[in-house]
Amino acid sequence: MAIERTLSIIKPDATRRNLTGAINQRFESAGLRIVAQKRLRLTRERAEAFYEVHKERPFYGDLCAFMTSGPVVVQVFEGEDAVAKNREIMGATNPAEAADGTIRKDFAESIEANSVHGSDSAENAKTEIAFFFSDGEIVG
Repeated sequence: MAIERTLSIIKPDATRRNLTGAINQRFESAGLRIVAQKRLRLTRERAEAFYEVHKERPFYGDLCAFMTSGPVVVQVFEGEDAVAKNREIMGATNPAEAADGTIRKDFAESIEANSVHGSDSAENAKTEIAFFFSDGEIVG
Protein backbone atom coordinates (compact mmCIF):
# COMPACT_ATOMS: atom_id res chain seq x y z
CA MET A 1 0.00 0.00 0.00
CA ALA A 2 1.13 3.51 -0.76
CA ILE A 3 0.99 6.66 1.31
CA GLU A 4 -1.20 9.09 -0.64
CA ARG A 5 -2.84 12.45 -0.25
CA THR A 6 -6.42 13.26 -1.18
CA LEU A 7 -8.68 16.30 -1.06
CA SER A 8 -11.75 16.38 1.13
CA ILE A 9 -14.41 19.08 1.24
CA ILE A 10 -16.99 19.32 4.00
CA LYS A 11 -19.91 20.86 2.15
CA PRO A 12 -22.24 23.72 3.20
CA ASP A 13 -25.01 21.41 4.45
CA ALA A 14 -22.61 19.87 6.97
CA THR A 15 -20.91 23.10 8.08
CA ARG A 16 -24.36 24.67 8.58
CA ARG A 17 -25.21 21.84 10.98
CA ASN A 18 -21.84 22.07 12.78
CA LEU A 19 -20.76 18.55 11.74
CA THR A 20 -17.10 19.31 10.90
CA GLY A 21 -15.73 17.65 14.04
CA ALA A 22 -17.97 14.59 13.81
CA ILE A 23 -17.05 14.09 10.16
CA ASN A 24 -13.32 14.55 10.72
CA GLN A 25 -13.39 12.14 13.65
CA ARG A 26 -14.43 9.39 11.26
CA PHE A 27 -11.58 10.09 8.87
CA GLU A 28 -9.00 10.33 11.65
CA SER A 29 -10.26 7.16 13.36
CA ALA A 30 -9.74 5.33 10.07
CA GLY A 31 -6.08 6.37 9.98
CA LEU A 32 -6.17 9.45 7.75
CA ARG A 33 -4.20 12.46 8.97
CA ILE A 34 -5.30 16.03 8.24
CA VAL A 35 -2.19 17.74 6.86
CA ALA A 36 -3.90 20.92 5.61
CA GLN A 37 -7.24 22.52 6.39
CA LYS A 38 -9.09 25.80 5.90
CA ARG A 39 -12.63 27.07 6.14
CA LEU A 40 -13.71 29.35 3.32
CA ARG A 41 -16.64 30.54 1.29
CA LEU A 42 -16.35 29.69 -2.39
CA THR A 43 -17.15 32.40 -4.89
CA ARG A 44 -19.28 31.43 -7.87
CA GLU A 45 -16.19 31.72 -10.09
CA ARG A 46 -14.13 29.39 -7.88
CA ALA A 47 -16.96 26.84 -7.67
CA GLU A 48 -17.42 26.91 -11.44
CA ALA A 49 -13.69 26.45 -11.99
CA PHE A 50 -13.45 23.58 -9.49
CA TYR A 51 -16.44 21.73 -10.96
CA GLU A 52 -15.60 22.58 -14.59
CA VAL A 53 -15.39 18.85 -15.38
CA HIS A 54 -19.18 18.74 -14.88
CA LYS A 55 -19.94 21.87 -16.93
CA GLU A 56 -22.02 20.07 -19.56
CA ARG A 57 -24.06 18.10 -17.03
CA PRO A 58 -27.56 19.22 -16.07
CA PHE A 59 -26.72 19.51 -12.35
CA TYR A 60 -23.71 21.83 -12.83
CA GLY A 61 -25.53 25.11 -12.12
CA ASP A 62 -27.31 23.77 -9.05
CA LEU A 63 -24.07 22.23 -7.75
CA CYS A 64 -22.19 25.52 -8.07
CA ALA A 65 -25.06 27.40 -6.39
CA PHE A 66 -25.12 24.89 -3.53
CA MET A 67 -21.35 24.96 -3.01
CA THR A 68 -21.45 28.76 -2.69
CA SER A 69 -24.45 28.77 -0.32
CA GLY A 70 -22.33 28.64 2.84
CA PRO A 71 -18.86 27.95 4.15
CA VAL A 72 -16.96 24.79 3.28
CA VAL A 73 -13.95 23.15 4.92
CA VAL A 74 -11.30 22.11 2.42
CA GLN A 75 -8.62 19.77 3.66
CA VAL A 76 -5.89 17.39 2.63
CA PHE A 77 -5.75 13.90 4.10
CA GLU A 78 -2.65 11.75 4.10
CA GLY A 79 -2.46 8.02 4.72
CA GLU A 80 -2.22 4.57 3.21
CA ASP A 81 -4.43 4.40 0.12
CA ALA A 82 -5.96 7.71 1.18
CA VAL A 83 -8.09 8.14 -1.95
CA ALA A 84 -9.83 4.77 -1.63
CA LYS A 85 -10.10 4.97 2.16
CA ASN A 86 -11.64 8.46 1.97
CA ARG A 87 -14.21 7.29 -0.59
CA GLU A 88 -15.09 4.25 1.50
CA ILE A 89 -15.67 6.37 4.61
CA MET A 90 -17.77 8.88 2.63
CA GLY A 91 -20.04 6.26 1.06
CA ALA A 92 -21.91 6.33 -2.25
CA THR A 93 -22.74 9.73 -3.75
CA ASN A 94 -26.44 8.97 -3.41
CA PRO A 95 -27.06 8.63 0.33
CA ALA A 96 -29.94 6.21 -0.36
CA GLU A 97 -27.35 3.82 -1.81
CA ALA A 98 -24.62 4.49 0.78
CA ALA A 99 -23.63 1.75 3.21
CA ASP A 100 -24.65 1.96 6.85
CA GLY A 101 -22.12 3.82 8.96
CA THR A 102 -20.79 5.97 6.12
CA ILE A 103 -20.80 9.76 6.32
CA ARG A 104 -23.30 10.18 3.51
CA LYS A 105 -25.69 7.58 4.93
CA ASP A 106 -25.56 9.16 8.38
CA PHE A 107 -25.38 12.90 7.58
CA ALA A 108 -26.46 13.67 3.99
CA GLU A 109 -29.67 15.59 3.37
CA SER A 110 -29.90 14.69 -0.34
CA ILE A 111 -27.84 13.49 -3.30
CA GLU A 112 -26.57 17.07 -3.74
CA ALA A 113 -26.35 18.05 -0.07
CA ASN A 114 -24.39 14.90 0.74
CA SER A 115 -22.04 16.53 3.27
CA VAL A 116 -18.67 15.67 1.71
CA HIS A 117 -16.62 15.65 -1.47
CA GLY A 118 -13.55 13.50 -2.01
CA SER A 119 -11.13 13.06 -4.88
CA ASP A 120 -11.94 10.07 -7.08
CA SER A 121 -8.37 9.19 -8.12
CA ALA A 122 -4.79 9.90 -7.09
CA GLU A 123 -4.34 11.96 -10.26
CA ASN A 124 -7.42 14.09 -9.57
CA ALA A 125 -6.37 14.43 -5.94
CA LYS A 126 -3.15 16.17 -6.99
CA THR A 127 -5.08 18.59 -9.22
CA GLU A 128 -7.75 19.27 -6.61
CA ILE A 129 -5.24 19.76 -3.79
CA ALA A 130 -3.28 22.26 -5.92
CA PHE A 131 -6.54 24.13 -6.63
CA PHE A 132 -6.94 24.99 -2.94
CA PHE A 133 -3.49 24.71 -1.34
CA SER A 134 0.08 25.80 -1.98
CA ASP A 135 2.87 23.39 -1.02
CA GLY A 136 3.69 25.57 2.00
CA GLU A 137 0.19 25.14 3.41
CA ILE A 138 0.50 21.35 3.58
CA VAL A 139 2.29 20.29 6.74
CA GLY A 140 2.96 16.55 7.05
